[in-house]
Amino acid sequence: MKPRQIIDHIVLILGCLFMVLPVWIALTSSTHSAETLFREGLQLWFGDQFVENYRAVLLEQGGVTKTSTALRMLFNSLILGLGFAVGKIVISMLAAYAIVYFRFKMAEFLFWIIFLTLLLPLEVRIVPSYAVVAQLGLLNTYTGLIVPLIASATGTFFFRQFFKSVPDELLEAARIDGAGPIRFFIDILLPLSKTMMAAIFIIMFVTGWNQYLWPLIMTTDDSMYTIVIGIKQAFQVLYEGGELPRVQEAFALTILAVLPPVLVVLFFQRWFVRGLLESEK
Repeated sequence: MKPRQIIDHIVLILGCLFMVLPVWIALTSSTHSAETLFREGLQLWFGDQFVENYRAVLLEQGGVTKTSTALRMLFNSLILGLGFAVGKIVISMLAAYAIVYFRFKMAEFLFWIIFLTLLLPLEVRIVPSYAVVAQLGLLNTYTGLIVPLIASATGTFFFRQFFKSVPDELLEAARIDGAGPIRFFIDILLPLSKTMMAAIFIIMFVTGWNQYLWPLIMTTDDSMYTIVIGIKQAFQVLYEGGELPRVQEAFALTILAVLPPVLVVLFFQRWFVRGLLESEK
């Protein structure tokens, strides 16, 4: 290897260590007792309390009403992440399909109007969104958590770019075979869009999983809390009472919250890269 390549690899390795080290410390510290962490500080290697700490985190009921567990919060986050991702993919594909293939007047103008909604984050429209959801009686429901968030200008943009890269000969061949708009969409565009759907799914799942502000406002019932809200509560109650801070359980909850997005990214990694590359054609 040339000296420049060695330097490049050293920089990359140091960057990886810089990113991974906090997660590693949280993982190893979550396997120690509260006494050990209080006496010796954060740990760099595993302890002997792995099973006890994670069993307590997963099964011990917490929250204001003591009715929520980490398993329940993980399930809520999974529903939110999946609903968020699938809903955005469906809405974005239909919007991009209409803009690209129906070719009605002002299609481009409407697309840019949709794209400009990226300038209006959730925090800007959260008050009217909450008022509408509350009036519909959807507080503390999965529908109220998911539906107001599924419109996606980002997804519409990526699918529009991908659909514009599909050869027009496919559309002409479908017309010759007598395929209508719905059949063309289902039989031709959907199979071609698998990699793009995987790429958008990763982005939207991680975004939905990490949502904090909207679930915090939407949920007042402990049984509807997501894992991100659970982490906030875990660190908030660390120093309540006269016992030692249960820092190890807060670290364990953090590790549990990190695992699903990491697994999704690893599983769809190849499709993610291919989907982004295809959108640039």
